[in-house]
Amino acid sequence: MTGTTVCRTVVAIALTATLAGLTGCTSSGGPADGGPGGSAPPAATPQPSDPSSTAPPAPSLTGPAAEALRAVERATGRAGSARVESTTVMGSELSLKAAGALGWRDDGLTGTLTITYTGGTTAETMRRLGTTAMEARYLPDAYYAEVGDEFADRVGGRHWIKYVYEDLEDLGGGAGAGFADQMRNTTPNQAVKLLLTAEDVRRVGEGETRGRRTTHWTGTVGGATAQTVDIWVDDRDLLVKKVERGRTENGELTQTAYYSEYGVTVSAERPPAADTADFKELLASQGG
Repeated sequence: MTGTTVCRTVVAIALTATLAGLTGCTSSGGPADGGPGGSAPPAATPQPSDPSSTAPPAPSLTGPAAEALRAVERATGRAGSARVESTTVMGSELSLKAAGALGWRDDGLTGTLTITYTGGTTAETMRRLGTTAMEARYLPDAYYAEVGDEFADRVGGRHWIKYVYEDLEDLGGGAGAGFADQMRNTTPNQAVKLLLTAEDVRRVGEGETRGRRTTHWTGTVGGATAQTVDIWVDDRDLLVKKVERGRTENGELTQTAYYSEYGVTVSAERPPAADTADFKELLASQGG
């Protein structure tokens, strides 16, 4: 693998994993093309089709189910933050787990996740580069992916890669279209908004999820590229669990997320500028 290809691979993998740890299927578009070793990162990330269409369409559901789910949407939105634990599987490409806290206030998404690679071809590439886990910091205008020492050697010795959302929008071939909106649409209440667009949404029943009494709702969204969305809601109308399933060109994509400690204090600091490499500048230096 040439130096240029390695650098592009490193940058693309960090982008793929950081987004995958957060987004799941909660966008209205299809999957992205390509792989991390190709010429147009990112690899295998769920991708919205257009910035103007990333937000779920107006709810079509009516009746008691709609009223119940809108109460969940409002309560979860007002909470503003939560601790998150998730697992994501993207076919044979990548599987990972993520844990941390995220906030979703008016100024945008903030928070920190620790992302651990657990399997797949991308994870194998990361292991060869000396990295099995990374920290991701999400701020309203950009997010930062931390890399290990061997990984950092491939990007000028710096340990953080900065991805400005507006720069991702400009990726060639439409690979990054809608990323800024996608990041805004990945909070728990957005999963409820998505479910409100499902014509077949139904209440499955009641049970216990991680020690909390919950009500289970399910539905199918997305038409020809159907995704299933399942949520488990407690007696305060807050999400306890979410499962989303869809399909990418690399296989089935499934994300399971658990939410707790709503209202928790969330912070995310920008890494030192001297230890940060800019995604756009890295691609330009490699002929991207």
